[in-house]
Amino acid sequence: MFLWWEWESPELSHAAREALLDKKNRVLVSVASVWEISIKRSNGRLDFDGDTIASCAASGFEILPIVAEHAELAGRLPLHHTDPFDRMLVAQARIEGLVLMTNDRKITPYGVPLLGAD
Repeated sequence: MFLWWEWESPELSHAAREALLDKKNRVLVSVASVWEISIKRSNGRLDFDGDTIASCAASGFEILPIVAEHAELAGRLPLHHTDPFDRMLVAQARIEGLVLMTNDRKITPYGVPLLGAD
């Protein structure tokens, strides 16, 4: 969702956009997302020239680090989803008590609170 925000994509739902704009909400971007963006950019699968960290800061978003507890839970999660980055986001949302902003319905069985793109 970070990239949809950054690109002002019409795919970002009104509810998601409002949640991101609401100053009462603490908006976190996982290190896993920063890492995934960097990998996809370097292998040509993503056209994003911006500095992810600087863009997060400019939008008032905080970077959420990955800690050992996140990694351990991500590895233990049932295989509803096989993408390791998304599994990390689920683990972080569970441990930190966060709402996960995604449009990926494969995440629904994990039971974390979701705010979707649609």
